[in-house]
Amino acid sequence: MAAARGGRRRRPWSSSSSCGSPFLMMLISCLLWLHREAAPSLAADTVTVGRPLSGGQVLVSRGGKFALGFFQPDNSSQRWYMGIWYNKIPDHTKVWVANRGAPLSDPDTSRLAISADGNMVLLDRARSPVWSTNVTTGVAANSTVGVILDTGNLVLADASNTSVVLWQSFDHFGDTWLPGGRLGRNKLTGEVTRLVGWKGYDDPTPGMFSLELDPGGASQYVMSWNGSSRLYWSSGNWTGGMFSSVPEMMASNADPLSLYTFNYVDGENESYFFYDVKGEVVLTRFVVDVTGQIKFMTWVDSAAQWVLFWSEPKAQCDVYSICGAFGVCAEDALPACSCLRGFHARQPRRWLQGDHTAGCARSTALQCGGGSGAQPAAQKTKSDRFFVMPNVNLPTDGVTAASASARDCELACLGNCSCTAYSYNGSCSLWHDDLISLRDTTGAGNGGGRSISIRLAASEFSGNGNTKKLIIGLVVAGVAAAVILAVVVTVLVRRSRRLKALRRVEGSLTAFTYRDLQVATKSFSEKLGGGAFGSVFKGSLPADGTPVAVKKLEGVRQGEKQFRAEVSTIGTIQHVNLIRLLGFCTERTRRLLVYEHMPNGSLDRHLFGHGGGVLSWEARYQIALGVARGLDYLHEKCRDCIIHCDIKPENILLDDAFAAKVADFGLAKLMGRDFSRVLTTMRGTVGYLAPEWITGTAITTKADVFSYGMMLFEIISGRRNVEQGQDGAVDFFPATAARLLFDGDLKGAVDGRLAGNADMGEVERACKVACWCVQDSEATRPSMGMVVQVLEGLVDVNAPPMPRSFKVLGDPSNYVKFFSALPSIS
Repeated sequence: MAAARGGRRRRPWSSSSSCGSPFLMMLISCLLWLHREAAPSLAADTVTVGRPLSGGQVLVSRGGKFALGFFQPDNSSQRWYMGIWYNKIPDHTKVWVANRGAPLSDPDTSRLAISADGNMVLLDRARSPVWSTNVTTGVAANSTVGVILDTGNLVLADASNTSVVLWQSFDHFGDTWLPGGRLGRNKLTGEVTRLVGWKGYDDPTPGMFSLELDPGGASQYVMSWNGSSRLYWSSGNWTGGMFSSVPEMMASNADPLSLYTFNYVDGENESYFFYDVKGEVVLTRFVVDVTGQIKFMTWVDSAAQWVLFWSEPKAQCDVYSICGAFGVCAEDALPACSCLRGFHARQPRRWLQGDHTAGCARSTALQCGGGSGAQPAAQKTKSDRFFVMPNVNLPTDGVTAASASARDCELACLGNCSCTAYSYNGSCSLWHDDLISLRDTTGAGNGGGRSISIRLAASEFSGNGNTKKLIIGLVVAGVAAAVILAVVVTVLVRRSRRLKALRRVEGSLTAFTYRDLQVATKSFSEKLGGGAFGSVFKGSLPADGTPVAVKKLEGVRQGEKQFRAEVSTIGTIQHVNLIRLLGFCTERTRRLLVYEHMPNGSLDRHLFGHGGGVLSWEARYQIALGVARGLDYLHEKCRDCIIHCDIKPENILLDDAFAAKVADFGLAKLMGRDFSRVLTTMRGTVGYLAPEWITGTAITTKADVFSYGMMLFEIISGRRNVEQGQDGAVDFFPATAARLLFDGDLKGAVDGRLAGNADMGEVERACKVACWCVQDSEATRPSMGMVVQVLEGLVDVNAPPMPRSFKVLGDPSNYVKFFSALPSIS
């Protein structure tokens, strides 16, 4: 039809013509077909005046990478949006939405078109515009087109030369920042490009969390809540190679595990930050998540999912109002958000999806209805009451009130209906209306939390007066009776207990008695090994003959209740490359752990010729990959990030198929503050310690990465990293391996017992990974997730720099001097 309108007008057939002639009808049909074929073909990535986009139609970028069309975020027939998504992956992740705040009801009667003034517009069923590029083009309608590019950028361009861009979606980000886009500020117009998260996982409406260049003019990026009123994270100023609070960027510029380039430009007319990907090997995106964190995601085909590469802020509870009004955040809980006592989730469906930003609502209204008017204190005392919540970081928007005591502070809050909470600690602080950003510090290990009193309706509490006394009396009597009964039952049970009648606690963990484990291990007669945390003995459970390994812990000073809580947490961690905890024992000062037994023992037996046989290269490579996967799970995928702190061959166990299992992964958590002293004084462990252990700086997951790299050298070579020859000379093998890597001759790095039977491509990859893992600066070491991707062959590896410590430790005299001083460190 468009082609026909563009053709030369023809004179109508006269009534005297033989319009019914089959020959003439065939001739007309042929001419019309030829005319359509002769008309210019319209690209499938373009919207023009003659070709709007409507209904189920989709535009696909020239390379097929991105698509543009109508979509529903929640399969609701009432809300449709025009957006861009990835076209080649099964998860059609949305990266941009035109009408975020104005959903359409029917895509079949809506259309994306070029308007009479040359703008690209989205029209609803009444042909009213709900979104527009809103550019004064100065050209006719048929002189502009809309094109979806392979970068994910939607542009309004000159029809005769699409390289002349009049408008682009890259200047109007949604929640996603794609490679090539510029996030910054126009200094002439003051216009700012920012990322604004979705309101919910199924609601593209602009939410409360955003990322933008500092409005104050500093060369840093900030994340804010509700515009710029609440800043809760900043990148730190640009230092020339990185933002000061994002050291990972330095690693990204130097680390071969990264395929990204980053740069910040501070020009005369504009300031902006941009990033790009080298080649087309990976899909990547920055996104401001519904949770208020900015996340750097990479698509992994083998896993068919987006994998988190980096995120900020690291702690979920650092996000302002992440749990909404009257929600409380706890880092060690899953999920992190919960409602205060007397409140319930305001939007239960979103809450279950992991979006807690809508917060919580009162289950019972306050006596005064939450207004701002005052009522007599006496009346309020009889109605609303307070629930005391201990160990919290208080919100920052409290108002100081003049009060001489905690009771005065309570009455000051009761005297105003808008007051929802108070806290007294020598001074009185009141909070009015919504209570936001409460943070529970219980179990966080940082102490310093204070208590806050939350105002609730009286009906949220039990009865008072005589009724309360009666209940208390009944409870006391019941408890006394229960105690007496428990004593009797305990005596009877102890007399008749058998090992197969073991108690099950905390899921699948078994609570053993010390006598149980004495029987199981034949009085601890067969020792399998030992280390800094204690000795390990072989045993079997009489009930079914299950072989087990029993570890007697030494130096644990935790109380029984705390120890049980920590063990139950560790016991819930399940991964194919982590040793499985079966049970535990706590009696008096005794602390024992029961693990599944690994028939092929520890890795050091097979690497260093202790009667365990010689491992093939294929087995070694799979062991290295398995350990990396296990550590990645501990660091990134557990409810709590767990740092192992003692990665070495002795703590890698092998099952009957020689699959690797990381052992002792929870012992650093159980040992508490003493574990650092134990590690630095333990023989054989000191060679795996990262430099930050020595300098006394904070320990992160990158300490495990360093230890893993040192162990990987040993897996490759089949020898200890540090060996003393018969002549007394000390050889530091990692320095030798690095030199061989740079010289391009890695055959000398491989265990000689393999007689050259090794995949040299995998050897080179493993050596490079090991060198990157043991870099002096933790910022330049990769994450274990990236190590897994490299060993799996998903990411290429470039030559690493020689660590400075290698240059020092390559000198045997320096090595001896350096490590001889370590046992005195505490």
